[in-house]
Amino acid sequence: MKRAKSKIVWAFSMAMLLVMCCPMLAFAADEAEEYVPAMYASFWSLIPPVVAIVLALITKEVYSSLFIGILIGGVFYSGFTFERTITHVFQDGIIGSLSDAYNVGILVFLVILGILVCMMNKAGGSAAFGRWAGEHIKNRAGAQLATIFLGVLIFIDDYFNCLTVGSVMRPVTDKHNISRAKLAYLIDATAAPVCIIAPVSSWAAAVTGFVEGEDGLSIFIRAIPYNFYALLTIVMMIALVMLNADYGLMKKHEENALKGDLYTTPDRPFADVREEVEKTRGAVIDLVLPVVILIICCVIGMIYTGGFFGGESFVSAFSNSDASVGLMLGSFFAFIITIIFYGVRKVLKFSESMACIPEGFKAMVSPILILTLAWTLKSMTDSLGADVFVAGVVKSSAGGLMNLLPAIIFLVGCFLAFATGTSWGTFGILIPIVVNVFAGTNETMMIISISACMAGAVCGDHCSPISDTTIMASAGAQCNHVNHVSTQLPYAVTVAAVSFVTYIIAGFVQNAVIALPIGIVLMIAVLVVMRNRKADA
Repeated sequence: MKRAKSKIVWAFSMAMLLVMCCPMLAFAADEAEEYVPAMYASFWSLIPPVVAIVLALITKEVYSSLFIGILIGGVFYSGFTFERTITHVFQDGIIGSLSDAYNVGILVFLVILGILVCMMNKAGGSAAFGRWAGEHIKNRAGAQLATIFLGVLIFIDDYFNCLTVGSVMRPVTDKHNISRAKLAYLIDATAAPVCIIAPVSSWAAAVTGFVEGEDGLSIFIRAIPYNFYALLTIVMMIALVMLNADYGLMKKHEENALKGDLYTTPDRPFADVREEVEKTRGAVIDLVLPVVILIICCVIGMIYTGGFFGGESFVSAFSNSDASVGLMLGSFFAFIITIIFYGVRKVLKFSESMACIPEGFKAMVSPILILTLAWTLKSMTDSLGADVFVAGVVKSSAGGLMNLLPAIIFLVGCFLAFATGTSWGTFGILIPIVVNVFAGTNETMMIISISACMAGAVCGDHCSPISDTTIMASAGAQCNHVNHVSTQLPYAVTVAAVSFVTYIIAGFVQNAVIALPIGIVLMIAVLVVMRNRKADA
């Protein structure tokens, strides 16, 4: 089977290269004019990410799948010419992504977080917390609920959430034989879905920036009760734990974890990490205090970039913050303070802290590589005008489907975020269209439709294997990335289906007090049915 999959990927790659190299397909372009590809703003602009996602799910190999998607995007952009394809893929794509200031800030933040996690492990903080939690958390349900609670508590930023919750809760979930795939799901489901309903978060700041001509923060707060995907995801997680209703591939991973295999597949990232930390003399404070310092420093870093110390209010500073720079600065100062703290406590010498720098960097090589390829694929999609194509489709369908429009926008948001791997980009495309359609006519429908934009974007981001948040969740749980995607997908699709029905109801009743309880009841009913089917099987 694996050999057959490899042959498919190899044959597909060779076909693409042959097409690129074919001189009969080359054409000359006038470089003096701004180049617009022939496939710009057409259905073909969505093909590269779709191919990458399908190949990743079929072959279970994410690097080559992403690169093939990038290559197809370059071919479509260039009009099947070899030189322009190569320059677009490498110069505009990979180098462009890695030279983008925002992306570099995120990568620096990622590396520093990897170093901090390595330091916590070497100092014995993670092991000590695991022992403490073992005394206070008595069962698997308690460990999963504690993970959910911590994920909800860290609502500032999804990147920060993924890696922090993963480093803190891994020893606890491992002790109670919870699979790494389940941990990755709980981390991912409390990252973007929680951030998108938190008024003080980097996501709220992003959304409010897209609502031009309106009070963005006020609309964001009023939209929270209609953000059905985010709210129902939280309901789903708690109900899954309380009802023990795992299904799909996740059920297999959980059954194997109960037998002692936390990974299920041969790929077992960091399986031997715990062996060296048991010999240390760290205490719970050696994990808790660095995490608290990290949270405080990151919050200060974000409001600093938003102008808080220049006179802006706290809320305004958050709305104007640069998450990339704020998180980078915050993590750097947390790193310095943690070195001093461990040195004073004599649990980690300065030389040992410095030794964690390359180790932490190495731990993050895989997510950095996947992130870089995902960003490059997004740049290919952008250059083909996927956003323009989707915006035109949404605008043309807005006319006679007003009551169904929230549900339609939700589906469009899901597909666009799934294909491009970005929630924020999806907000930027859809929210201005919604404001333009409803402004000055039906304010309630505008609020519901903006919520549908946000919910659809988060849903697609949650499902997509090329989403940076999904990649971060895999890194935080130290779980094989494809395992995380394949086990999470049935859960995310279930919540998406219930959310879609709830948006249809909301479009007609236009009242969250009626629509949201119906959605919650439907969500729990679906899980009860799934549990009963599992019991009968």
